[in-house]
Amino acid sequence: MGVNLSTDIMYLSGVGPKKAELLRKELNIATFKDLIYYYPYKYIDRSQIYKISEVVDELPYIQLVGRIVRFEEVGVGRSRRLTAIFTDETGMVELVWFKGIKWVSKSLRLNVKYLVFGKATLFNGRFNIAHPEMEEYKPDTEKINSTLQAAYNTTEKLKNNFITSKTIYRFQQTLILQVAKGVDETLPLYLIDRYKLMTLPEALRQIHFPENSTLLQKSQYRLKFEELFYVQLGLLKQRSVRLSKKNGHVFSVVGEMFNRFYSEKLPFELTDAQKRVIKEIRRDMGSGKQMNRLLQGDVGSGKTLVSLMSMLIAVDNGYQACIMAPTEILANQHYETITKLLDGLPVMVDLLTGSTKKSERHRLHAALKEGSSHILIGTHALLEDVVQFQNLGFVTIDEQQRFGVAQRAKLWEKNDNPPHVLVMTATPIPRTLAMTVYGDLDISIIDQLPPGRKPIKTIHFTDAKRNVLFGMMREQIKAGRQIYVVYPLIKESEKMENLKDLQDGYESIVRAFPPPEYVTVVVHGQMKADQKEFSMNLFAKGKAHIMVATTVIEVGVNVPNATVMVIESAERFGLSQLHQLRGRVGRGADESYCVLMSSVKLTHESRKRLVTMTSTNDGFEIAEVDLQLRGPGDLEGTMQSGLPFDLKIASLSKDSQLLQYVRQVAMEILDDDPHLSNPRNFILLNQLENSAKEKIAFGQIS
Repeated sequence: MGVNLSTDIMYLSGVGPKKAELLRKELNIATFKDLIYYYPYKYIDRSQIYKISEVVDELPYIQLVGRIVRFEEVGVGRSRRLTAIFTDETGMVELVWFKGIKWVSKSLRLNVKYLVFGKATLFNGRFNIAHPEMEEYKPDTEKINSTLQAAYNTTEKLKNNFITSKTIYRFQQTLILQVAKGVDETLPLYLIDRYKLMTLPEALRQIHFPENSTLLQKSQYRLKFEELFYVQLGLLKQRSVRLSKKNGHVFSVVGEMFNRFYSEKLPFELTDAQKRVIKEIRRDMGSGKQMNRLLQGDVGSGKTLVSLMSMLIAVDNGYQACIMAPTEILANQHYETITKLLDGLPVMVDLLTGSTKKSERHRLHAALKEGSSHILIGTHALLEDVVQFQNLGFVTIDEQQRFGVAQRAKLWEKNDNPPHVLVMTATPIPRTLAMTVYGDLDISIIDQLPPGRKPIKTIHFTDAKRNVLFGMMREQIKAGRQIYVVYPLIKESEKMENLKDLQDGYESIVRAFPPPEYVTVVVHGQMKADQKEFSMNLFAKGKAHIMVATTVIEVGVNVPNATVMVIESAERFGLSQLHQLRGRVGRGADESYCVLMSSVKLTHESRKRLVTMTSTNDGFEIAEVDLQLRGPGDLEGTMQSGLPFDLKIASLSKDSQLLQYVRQVAMEILDDDPHLSNPRNFILLNQLENSAKEKIAFGQIS
C-alpha cells in the first residue's frame, strides 16, 4: 500500500493549521494529493553560478555565491529598509529588503557562505538585488538534485502571509522527500511499458524537481498522457454503456405532421447539411437507444428548423417535445417562429417563462398532463417540479452552454424512460474541445447557410473613422435598413475609463441622428421587462432605425431587416461574443456589415481577435483561434456548463495531437474490454470509479 495522499495538508511539516486554511481557501490545496498535483507554471535555470563581475543588467535572474561582510537598517517609516553588502572575490552587490526586516536581520550571519538568487538591478552605478532568495551554500549536501527550479502561482493574500512561490517550493521538497517512491501507480504496467511512460512516482518527482530538461519533458508527457487518457476513457465508456442499453423511445413513424409541414410549410429548401443532420437524428430516434446528440451550427444556419422537424416526428409517434432556452427573449423568439411555421397544423404549442401569468400556468400544466399540449417552449421555468408531461419524448436544449449540468438533469427526469436529447449551440466548438467536453455525445454539424444568405462583411475602424461610420449608417437607413450599436458597459466606469458606455453613446448617436427624422431605442439588462420588450418590438416592427444596446441582444433577436452591427470597444469582447453579435445581422437577403470600433492602442491578443474577425466568417476557424488565445477553461460558457474533468497540466490547444492519440488508445482498450473487467484493467476501472464519486456524469444528463 502506498502513502496516504488524502492526509490533511496541515500535517505536512512547516504548514500547520493557519497556513493550511490559507492554502485551502486560496489555492484549493487541502491534502497531500492536492499539493503534489499543484504543478509549477515555469522553471528557472539554477544550473549556472555567476561571478559578481559577470553581472549585467540584461540578465533576468542570477545566482551568486559569496559572503555578507556588512548589513544595517537605514531610513525611517516607509523608506525604512535593510541593506547588506554581499561580496565574492570579483566584486560586490547590495542586497535590499523592504519587508520582513526584523525577521531577515535576525537570520543574517557575517562571513558565512551563501547561495543568493534574484534579479540584479543597476541603481546609482551599483547593482542591487531586492528580496533575494538565500540559503547557506552546501554544495555537497543538496536535498534534491535539481538545476531547474520550479516556480508556482500564488496570490496576493498568500504573499502577504509569507507564502510565496519559494514557500510552496519548500513544501513540495518536504512532501516529495516524505512520500518518496510510495505513491500508488495510476496506470497499468502494460500501458507504461507499451507507451514507454515514466512511472508516476518518478514523474511527480521530476515535475517538481527536474534533474534536467529531458527528464522534465518525460515527466510532463507522462502526466499529460494520463490526464487526457482518463478524460477520454471515461467519456467513451459512458457512451459505450449508453449505446448498449435499449432504453430509448422508438419513433418508428414519420407521419402526417412531419409530412404536411415538409410539403406545405417549409419556408425554404433545406440545405444538404440540414438534410444530413435530420437523417442522423431520425436514425437515432428509430434505433431503440436514447439519442444524445450535439448540434453545432453558426447563427442563422437553420438549427431551429431541424429541431422543429425532429419534434414533429416525436408528435407523430404520440410523444410530447420541448425546447429550453436560456433567456425569455430567445424563448419568445422560438415561440413566435415555431407558431408561425406551424400555423394551420393541429399541433398545440405553448410558452412557459418567468413572465407567464398564473392563470395561464394552470391551463398549461393541465394541458401538459393530459397530453393536449404537444410542444412546450420555455426557459428555466420548464425545470420546476410542477411542470409534468404526459409523455415527454424529445428535448431540445438551446445554447446549452448557458445551463448548468444539474439543471439539464431535471429535464432528463421528466419521464420514467429518458427522452431523446438534442443539445444545440451557435458557439462553434473546436474539434479538440468537442472531443473532450462532448466525447460521449454524437456530434452533428450544420456547415451551410440557407440559400440567399450573403457573407457578412466585417470592417475594423478606430475613432478617427467615426464620420465614415456615421455616413455608412445614414446610407443604410436611407435604403430602409436598420442598425444595432452595441456597448460593453451601461454607464461610465472609473475602473474602465477607456471603454465606451451606452449612456454616453446613446447621446452621441441621437446628436448625429436627431429625432424625429431618426428613431433610436435603447435595450439593456437593467431595464424592466416591459420597457425592454417595448423597445425590441419597436425595432422588430421597423419603427426604430437604430437600437443602442448591451450584449443582452447577443442571443435571440431576429430582425432580418437589420444590416449593420456596430460593436464599440470591440477589443474588450471575446471572439465568441464578437461572432455571436455579428450573427444578429445577415439574416435577410441584403448585404450586411459588422463594424468593429476600437482604440488605436491594442494588445497583441486584441489585435489578433480583430484580425481574425475581419478575415473569416467561419465560426469553427474563429473557435480554434479562441482556444489558442484563451485556453479551454476561459472559453465562454464552458466553465458554467460543468466541465467533466479538471486539467491541471494538459492543454487542449497545445496538446491536441496527444489528445487524439490517447483517445485512440482508450478506444482500443474498450474495444477489447468494454466493461474493463479484465484483471489487468482493474486500475483503470478503479480510477474511473473514484473520479465518478467526485463528479456528475456529464454525458448522461446532457
